[in-house]
Amino acid sequence: MRAADGITWSRKPTIAAQRNDDLTADWFPDGVLNTCYNALDRHVAAGRGDRIALIFDSAMTKTLCNYTYNEALDQTARIAGMIAAQGVGKGDRVIIYMPGVPEAVFAMLACARIGAVHSVVFGGFAAAELAKRIDDATPKLILSASCGLEPHRVVPYKPLLDEAIELAQHKPYRCIILQRPQLEAILSPERDLDWREATSSAAPAACVDVAATDPLYILYTSGTTGIPKGVVHDNGGYAVALHWSMRAIYGIEPDDTWWAASDIGWVVGHSYQVYGPLLYGCTSVLYEGKPVGTPDAGAFWRVIREHNVKSFFTAPTAIRAIKRDDPEGEILARDGVGNLQALFLAGERADPDTVIWAQNKLGVPVIDHWWQTELGWPGLAVCFGLGDTHTKIGAAGRPVPGYRFAALDEGHQPLPVNASGVLAIELPLPPGALTGLWRRQEHFRDSYLSAHPGYYATGDGGMIDDEGFVHVMGRIDDIINVAGHRLSTGAIEQIIAAHPNIAECAVIGAADAIKGMAPVALVVLKSGVDRDHAVITHEIIERVRHELGPVAAFKSAAVVNALPKTRSGKILRSALRRIADGEQIATPPTIEDPATLDAARKAFFQIGFGKTVD
Repeated sequence: MRAADGITWSRKPTIAAQRNDDLTADWFPDGVLNTCYNALDRHVAAGRGDRIALIFDSAMTKTLCNYTYNEALDQTARIAGMIAAQGVGKGDRVIIYMPGVPEAVFAMLACARIGAVHSVVFGGFAAAELAKRIDDATPKLILSASCGLEPHRVVPYKPLLDEAIELAQHKPYRCIILQRPQLEAILSPERDLDWREATSSAAPAACVDVAATDPLYILYTSGTTGIPKGVVHDNGGYAVALHWSMRAIYGIEPDDTWWAASDIGWVVGHSYQVYGPLLYGCTSVLYEGKPVGTPDAGAFWRVIREHNVKSFFTAPTAIRAIKRDDPEGEILARDGVGNLQALFLAGERADPDTVIWAQNKLGVPVIDHWWQTELGWPGLAVCFGLGDTHTKIGAAGRPVPGYRFAALDEGHQPLPVNASGVLAIELPLPPGALTGLWRRQEHFRDSYLSAHPGYYATGDGGMIDDEGFVHVMGRIDDIINVAGHRLSTGAIEQIIAAHPNIAECAVIGAADAIKGMAPVALVVLKSGVDRDHAVITHEIIERVRHELGPVAAFKSAAVVNALPKTRSGKILRSALRRIADGEQIATPPTIEDPATLDAARKAFFQIGFGKTVD
């Protein structure tokens, strides 16, 4: 309730939580608020309207735009009016299918302003996947753009959107398209509107009060059934948690500049590019570019330096890409990182080699922390803003206040310290976590609550040590059984990543006729390494055998130029596992570069797994 005081309420809650029969909780159930008001209007009302709210730095177009809170409020209110003019109101859904541009940020806030529920779909997502989300969310309106920009190419969005609508059973009433000068789209006269024309004629919309328990947004994540899971986050609990986390976890104050390097289509973009920093009243950086290649491995350091970023949040894969291209940190040493005080990593396991490299080169605390789309904000962290600087290499921090973690055995009982098991969170989850799955509450209970009674199932394995640090070793299905011995592919990856020539790696368990499963590795070399690949893979195999012992039965590794990853930077381990087992799979819709999947097929075939490609 003290944390709730950080939010401006139309009706202040008198109840912290209302417990449900399934042990979940509705947070601040009698509270009423507007999340957009808290992110923009109240800062303007407090006399901070001239403070920079959003810095848009596009390495793709070589442009820089700053938006004050006054300007962000004006843009958001007009976009909210544009949306409302299409008959969208409280509780209606709006899909946002856009690149990471300021208009997309303002569109999210505009939906919140009028009580509509937004669902951001990563720009350029495959048409079939977008169609599934259209059918599930049943939006009245889709907001999109003519194109997105990638290094060396322009990605046309409008053809993908048109195909998705054709495939979908649900047809939106209207689409509004932001025309970008790099590629203008052909609009359908009966359905499509031009963004700038529609906003110029729209009257600014006022804030609409909603209940704390009303949905703010739906964010889809992959489901095991092939149907994407629409994770729902509410208004009240989410606002309270994010506002509290900016200072407590990340050490940010209202006069600071903060940067979370993520696309708005992912939960990090929602929580820490848009809502978290704006709720807290600080400056958020929105970057259109890559960690390398736009133009070089110093791109992130330039943004941090030029915009005086205090704390920075990115995925370990981004740091590994930088380390691969600039292994000695020469660009970083030459140009520096300004006043950066901390680097936070999340999104996948941060291997010790990457953490140590970043610590040595940056000279600031490097803090690994852990959370999920479903949680909406960190569950494990070192709370930097509360004065905690005690990190432990290989651990994702301690439980953040509000979370109670346990490592469970097969009988759902908590294990003693240092014993590995299934990581779970005791119910209820804290404010800010998912309230369910859109239109699928039974599936929500089956997916997250049924496996371990009284707990939320994270899907990850790990252990809690004697200092309370939680070590997350990866998804449960990344535990492989080699001749009866349970081994963590994360532990093998950790050993491989420590090799001085390796930039990053992925280890999967492939089917083996004798041992049941066998560990197989794909590795990417650091830039400039020109040693014989056979020698390097032999050294890797010997390292693993030495550190884990012959029980690991590790004898298969291959070098590739790049690992298959999603656009958010996660390695497609499930796809790799199936390819190594010889399965024919469709190209995952989330993949960043399909060519990496073909390269993986060839590499597996060369070391005796899977099938080759034509």
